[in-house]
Amino acid sequence: MSDQVTFDVVIPARYGSSRLPGKPLADIAGKPMIQRVYERASDSAAERVIVATDDMRVAEAVRAFGGEVCMTAPTHASGTDRLHEVAANLGLEDHRILVNVQGDEPLIPASVINQVAANLAGERRAGVATLAEPISSVEDFLNPNIVKVVAAESGLARYFSRAPVPWPRDAFAIDRSRLPEGFAPRRHIGIYAYRAGLLKQFVGWPQAPLERLESLEQLRFLYHDQDIHVEDACEEVPGGVDTEEDLQRMRELLAE
Repeated sequence: MSDQVTFDVVIPARYGSSRLPGKPLADIAGKPMIQRVYERASDSAAERVIVATDDMRVAEAVRAFGGEVCMTAPTHASGTDRLHEVAANLGLEDHRILVNVQGDEPLIPASVINQVAANLAGERRAGVATLAEPISSVEDFLNPNIVKVVAAESGLARYFSRAPVPWPRDAFAIDRSRLPEGFAPRRHIGIYAYRAGLLKQFVGWPQAPLERLESLEQLRFLYHDQDIHVEDACEEVPGGVDTEEDLQRMRELLAE
């Protein structure tokens, strides 16, 4: 289905990461990280791949390898706000699908980019589409840095949380050292497909109370009754780069 879907990829890339300053330009086996992400996105069925940045150093690096850049304001609170500015700058029509690919995922498979775009195109009820994967360890389930998602049978998300949800009450009353048999919680993978018109609405809404509480911007959509479609990723999505340790791991992986 993905080859029939028309969409663009936008990669928000901030230079000033709090944990890893200059992250988009970090060298990974001879290429800056942003180039690694750009090349993965270019392998997808996207018509255009655009890096959205507020920093000339990132823009110059992207232009040096032949990539497309859209300069955005340095004041954006989130990647979604940055995406909206790109849509506005390019004059995109409201129905146009944009996929937000994180600028710190140099191993993201092109297949999942196509998948999330196709899911949004095929699900008219949803304003947003995203992906998930099973959680297999109790440590990950209890980790507040790993966002959990609960969905209905329809595939529409009911809630996203840093808390361990859903909570297996009876099983955990007996043993909390492992996940109970047959229990399949889901980790949210931070890739999104949106229609450009909904981004226009999003930036006009104030932060939702739940969003502020959990520090999860996708809760703003749910708070305003915008459905989010969620499905397990068709391929494993390796973790992104948040720390120096992650960067080292990625360098070793890609050096091979």
